[in-house]
Amino acid sequence: MESTGGPYLNTAAVTSPVGIARLLQMTFGCTTFSLVAHQGGFSAAYGTFCMFVWTFCFAITVFIIACEFTHLHSCLSLSWGNFTAAFAMLATLMSITAAVIYPLYFVQVGCYPIGCEVRDFRIAASVFAGLLFVAYATEVFLTRAKPGQVTSYMATISGLLKIVQAFVACIIFGALVNDSQYSKYVATQWCVAVYSFCFVVTVVVVAFSVTGKTALLWFPFERSVVIYTFGAVLLYMSAAVIWPVFCFDSKYGSPRRPGLCAKGKCPWDSQLVIAIFTYVNLLLYVLDLAYSQRIRFVSHL
Repeated sequence: MESTGGPYLNTAAVTSPVGIARLLQMTFGCTTFSLVAHQGGFSAAYGTFCMFVWTFCFAITVFIIACEFTHLHSCLSLSWGNFTAAFAMLATLMSITAAVIYPLYFVQVGCYPIGCEVRDFRIAASVFAGLLFVAYATEVFLTRAKPGQVTSYMATISGLLKIVQAFVACIIFGALVNDSQYSKYVATQWCVAVYSFCFVVTVVVVAFSVTGKTALLWFPFERSVVIYTFGAVLLYMSAAVIWPVFCFDSKYGSPRRPGLCAKGKCPWDSQLVIAIFTYVNLLLYVLDLAYSQRIRFVSHL
């Protein structure tokens, strides 16, 4: 084991800029879900999701700080640099989602009917949720790979984009199951197959990087990732053409939102969300392909 800052404890884990950012993450996360649980309150799937995000990120952050402070991460069968970089990016995406959803559904200007005290707690929770996002984004900024630096794959732009791609795919899946009517045509079923295949392979790439098992593969991991990314670009290009045609062309779907469609239960809304995030993920895969030409993979960091 290393002996940074003492024979057993690594004080840099809490005194370095990254360590301070993680302490702020722990503080803001604990404050946020405590305010909500104590008086702010939450309900339905949106509130449950927000509470899950804050408690999950808090627990993993405490785990990371404890492992680095005590050097216990050296005993884990993980590529620690890849794990922390991947989690920081995932937590950034999850925390900004919760920071938008919670005030959107639970914060109001007036006191009626929830009362002024509950309103104030919800506003405070929303502020700390925003600070939590800033803290995680700061860690991503501090730990990202610098030009010419040899570092963990998940700390590179390409590695970070893999997390964003998987997160966007989850948004697409959420819209798909919300009465999107994707089974109506074989063409839209093909689009679902594209989303599913790319999501699974991206998660596998992240999993191999985080577990540090890339060196054990019988094929060149870095070359395979670039080839897969190129394939994903082609697949998403097909979905980016097919999905809008079969959902918004007047021959197959509706170019405008139906007037009698209920808010929150309208297939057209789900189809629009899927179309938008299909183009978002296509752009992400194109950027990934461009950046993957400029990085060097290191599996053991």
